[in-house]
Amino acid sequence: MEAIRPVPRTLLRDRAYEAIRDAIVAGEIEPGAVVRDAELAERLGLSRAPVRDAFSRLVDEGLLESKPQSYTRVTPLVASEVRDAATVVGAMHELVTRVGVPRLFAADAEAMRAANERFAAAVSAGDVDAALRADDEVHDVLVRASGNRAAAATIARYTPLIRRLERRRFGEGGSCRSAGLHERLIEACTAGDVDEAVRVTAEIWRGLEELAD
Repeated sequence: MEAIRPVPRTLLRDRAYEAIRDAIVAGEIEPGAVVRDAELAERLGLSRAPVRDAFSRLVDEGLLESKPQSYTRVTPLVASEVRDAATVVGAMHELVTRVGVPRLFAADAEAMRAANERFAAAVSAGDVDAALRADDEVHDVLVRASGNRAAAATIARYTPLIRRLERRRFGEGGSCRSAGLHERLIEACTAGDVDEAVRVTAEIWRGLEELAD
């Protein structure tokens, strides 16, 4: 489990959460697997308290399910739940795109373009981790530009549910999101065309809703 490793003793609750979340999303801890706070605390080099806090957060976000005094385990991949998450996340991305495009600077568009180049290269190389990181980097420019903290928090909360399915599909030989769609988005952003940028964003997230089917 590469994502489960000792972490610095700062922000322990957040670090435990991120490490366990990333291991679940990566499939290193598989759907249905029972997780134990003592075991993961030892792997992470932490006490059980921050791991328990992480478990509680992950239950709330739908990556873990818990039955008191019985078990805590990774939730199964459920198509309807992924679709619901993609719908919510897509709506938030449309919102931040509408607000963020008029606030972009030339350097922001260049950052999006550079991220998309990394995305295309990672997809060609079959590197799913790098592809998903670069995909996030493309869209995070607009999230930051919008300044909408509520939208950013909603995106951060529900994106891991979608990423689990994206990773699995990619591993089964499926395709990642198109670099061409990203390029259309960047062109619209560069031109200051808010409506077109929102249309492309909606197209991108419709594709993820369809992926769940």
